[in-house]
Amino acid sequence: MLLSLGHVTVRSADFDRTEHFYCTLLGLRPGPRPAIALPGRWFYLGDEAVVHVLPSEGGAGQGSPGIAVDSGHSGPIDHFALNADDRPAFEQRLRAAGQPFESRRLADSDTWQIFLIDPDGARVELSFAGERTS
Repeated sequence: MLLSLGHVTVRSADFDRTEHFYCTLLGLRPGPRPAIALPGRWFYLGDEAVVHVLPSEGGAGQGSPGIAVDSGHSGPIDHFALNADDRPAFEQRLRAAGQPFESRRLADSDTWQIFLIDPDGARVELSFAGERTS
């Protein structure tokens, strides 16, 4: 079941400029980020990291690093995430529908992610906090 909008991941050529926009102008705050191999920043609204930032050079339009499901689109929005629960049921539903997806655990966390592409090419992440490793 879907629970809420989780975050939006944007691409940036200049992290400081992007941080100024989201934090100084809009009022988000920088905060912790898991040990992800690619550089980036997370900006928080309260306790939630609602904007994730990845570098734009060398990767825009190529999908998130290590994610096989690629929309083929370039641009400033990498993907958006929806918080969900019951990952096994989602995986079963997607397999039954023949929908390609990738499932993996987020580094240093108990959060699992499913990445898939919508019919118009938008990359979608389903995020499952506190999921078992099975």
